[in-house]
Amino acid sequence: MGDVINLNRFRKGRDKAARAQDADANRRKFGRTKAEKAVEESEEARRKALLDGAKRED
Repeated sequence: MGDVINLNRFRKGRDKAARAQDADANRRKFGRTKAEKAVEESEEARRKALLDGAKRED
């Protein structure tokens, strides 16, 4: 026979790992300085302008 596992413990562990992953993503997204946000925003605007400039008109 296989090992006996506690399903509640398994479920809670899985949920805890998912919450930790979401928290890590939020720390990366919102845990930046104003200067870092400005640099990222300007890079995104530059990338968008470059992409729009390369767009072909039909």
